[in-house]
Amino acid sequence: MSSPASTTPARTFADQLRSWSDERLLALLRARPDLATPAPQDSSQLASRAATRSSIHRALDGLDRLELSVLDALLVAGQTTSEQLISIVHADPARTRAALQRLLDLALAWEGTGGVRALTAVADAMRGMPGVTSGLRPASPEPAPPAEVEARLAELSPAAAAMLRHVDAHGGEGTTGSARRTVSPDEARSPAEELISRRLLVPRDGDTVVLPGEVGLALRGGRTTADSVDDVPALATSTRDAALVARSAAGAAFDVVRRVELLLDGWGVAPPSVLRSGGLAVRDLKSVARELHVDEAGAALLVEVALSAGLVAEAAVADGTPSWLPTDEFDVWSTLPIAERWARLVGGWLDSSRVPSLVGSRDAAGKSWNALAPELSSGLAEEARRLALRVLAEVPDGEVLAAGTGIASLVQRVGWLRPRRPAVFTELVTAALTESAALGVSGAGALPPSGRLVAEGDLAGAAAAIAPHLPRPVDHVLLQADLTAVAPGPLETEVARRLHLLADVESRGGATVYRFTSGSLRRGLDAGWSALEVRDFLASVSQTPVPQPLDFLVDDVARTFGSVRVGHAEAFLRADDEAALAALVHDARARSLGLRLLAPTVAIATSPLDVLLPRLRELGAAPVVEAADGTVRVSRPDLHRARTRRGRRPAGAVHARQVAQAQAVATAIRAGDRAGASRPATTETTTPSGALAALREAIEAGSTVVIGYVDNHGATGERVVDPRRLDGGRLSAFDHRADDVREFAVHRITGVRRA
Repeated sequence: MSSPASTTPARTFADQLRSWSDERLLALLRARPDLATPAPQDSSQLASRAATRSSIHRALDGLDRLELSVLDALLVAGQTTSEQLISIVHADPARTRAALQRLLDLALAWEGTGGVRALTAVADAMRGMPGVTSGLRPASPEPAPPAEVEARLAELSPAAAAMLRHVDAHGGEGTTGSARRTVSPDEARSPAEELISRRLLVPRDGDTVVLPGEVGLALRGGRTTADSVDDVPALATSTRDAALVARSAAGAAFDVVRRVELLLDGWGVAPPSVLRSGGLAVRDLKSVARELHVDEAGAALLVEVALSAGLVAEAAVADGTPSWLPTDEFDVWSTLPIAERWARLVGGWLDSSRVPSLVGSRDAAGKSWNALAPELSSGLAEEARRLALRVLAEVPDGEVLAAGTGIASLVQRVGWLRPRRPAVFTELVTAALTESAALGVSGAGALPPSGRLVAEGDLAGAAAAIAPHLPRPVDHVLLQADLTAVAPGPLETEVARRLHLLADVESRGGATVYRFTSGSLRRGLDAGWSALEVRDFLASVSQTPVPQPLDFLVDDVARTFGSVRVGHAEAFLRADDEAALAALVHDARARSLGLRLLAPTVAIATSPLDVLLPRLRELGAAPVVEAADGTVRVSRPDLHRARTRRGRRPAGAVHARQVAQAQAVATAIRAGDRAGASRPATTETTTPSGALAALREAIEAGSTVVIGYVDNHGATGERVVDPRRLDGGRLSAFDHRADDVREFAVHRITGVRRA
């Protein structure tokens, strides 16, 4: 690419873009990616697209309060020099100059022959922003010098001065009432006529009068605002050991990895169904919360993060029921080191548009939000997370957000950084801080080194930084006589999985306590374990001898396990214990199964086998399936998997693609500029895109053009116009023939040429 450069002011906005260096053009395309899709043919089309209302709104949404105030001051002052603009902004001159430079780099303003000016469409986009803009209107086309305005103000009566300040405080607009609109200062008989006669209020359509920008500046002491606009809200912090922050984050990171692993292990065997409207049922979410020992909000975060990381997807099981299943990527993820698994989860959360914090709340129609629901997303979620982490990274080492006031101060800082964002944005920021603590990105109200790397987008570096702080897994437990096992630290993955199958988690903390029950041991036997395998496993992982009560419990469960056998009759039951079978047949809770006793040890059921087995287990029996030859078949559950969602890219791939795309678009724009410069000069632009670009150039430059136009009768003629506004397929322009402002349909314009 070539890098044209020029020190002379540009005649048009497009000319200025042509004069930019390659690096500056690339920075613009990366800061405003909507300009690159589809790729503009040349700088004229790029300038036209940058001046559209939708693109300007997106660019304004990323500005902070100071930058918006500088842009507002530029609208008030009109075309002016940089130094004059800096002088009317109530802020530090150096910071104001930096803010102005950013506006120029974002192509929201440009430097023409008469000085710096904002794009024409910016004025419409900036309207209706109370508390952000100054409320001043643009200066008059030919504003009076400040000294002259001060002299006119000095001549006012107290009543007229009070009225003028009232108009300034209420939007800069008022009505004349009975006041005359054409009167000299000597003939003025009322405060309103005093102001109109001295051009301190300017009449508009009807009986409306407006306060010119130069008068408003004089009333405010030469500044657009009375208060400073560069006072960034301070973060409320307190002192805390940085090592504690790192340990707290690492502990949360380890817990979230282990809980996601347990969650998906369970869903691989017994996947929950997908609701008809999409999402996860409330009862299934409560089951997850109960199983993982977290509240429902924590359970919602875990399942949503697993979905965002590509570890969960919707797929049909064997009977065709849509269910939530672990993906085949989960099996790969399970083999990675814990730090890398954590980085994968955090990366999915950071890039996701999902909003877990809404789960359990109700929308405007009163409908409750379900976890994993397809509509549970927001286009602001990703920006809120990244901005929250960026601001949290500004907390110095050795300090954390103060309890009670820290989060509120950070939300206030975010409000200063993004004043155009809706109120829901602050709620998303607050939720992002809570989620980052639960995921181990932050700890104790601050970011550890790993969290700072996450804020910078370096997930591989974050994994390496957190690895030394993660708890070291242990491979043993301490069995106790009260049928519990104490894990003195986080268990190795395989040990934790097996122990979780045989025992229930009773409490978590520095040491995890597992409790063995008849039901938990039957769960292991249902999975195909024998009593001998259970004893061998317990003996291998315990550093204490297996207590006698636990040994007796294993024997007791193994002795009763399989005492009831189920087959096809529709189904039949056979038991060695006549009394137990009789009690089961006469149990009122089993009435719906249709059990009937054929012999003291044999009964049949009208319910199918897949219904009968789980119902008998709910009634406290421990049945096994009997084959036709009388042998026992343990009902081992199969593992279910879904395909990994397509479209997932490694960390950093999206950023690399955006950089490459911006580079390609910049190359195409430079090539288009060279091609345009080599073509013979033409007097008229006839292509639709070229006509739009020419009209926008005329709007920005304030020049006159001749348009070819097809009227309502199909006749083609030419109109000499001064374009004012182009939006919604309509051109608003001053028509020299009609001597008035007219609107023209853009699709009827056949060509544009300079007058």
